Amino acid sequence: MIALAIQFSHDEPFLPQLQQALTQATFSPEQWQTAPIIVNLPSFNYISALALAELHGRMGYFPPIIRMKPVQGAMPPRFEVAEVINLQAVRDEARKQRF
Repeated sequence: MIALAIQFSHDEPFLPQLQQALTQATFSPEQWQTAPIIVNLPSFNYISALALAELHGRMGYFPPIIRMKPVQGAMPPRFEVAEVINLQAVRDEARKQRF
């Protein structure tokens, strides 16, 4: 598992910050295209969109993502994995809807 500690500055463009953060994952070009990568997306939506676009460009496909949900009655509030969403399968199915 590679956990990247990422803090984005609102005063700088996000894409270069994301690209810099991803350099912490020292994958070879082959690993970017073949490693079974699952992404736990940040909650800030602009960064999420940029992360998916950058990862797709490096990997050649959309990685699965994790959807988190609150644990009922947990104090302090905690979250757990609700589902793993296969974005590539979503994309492939969506392409069937193209005219």
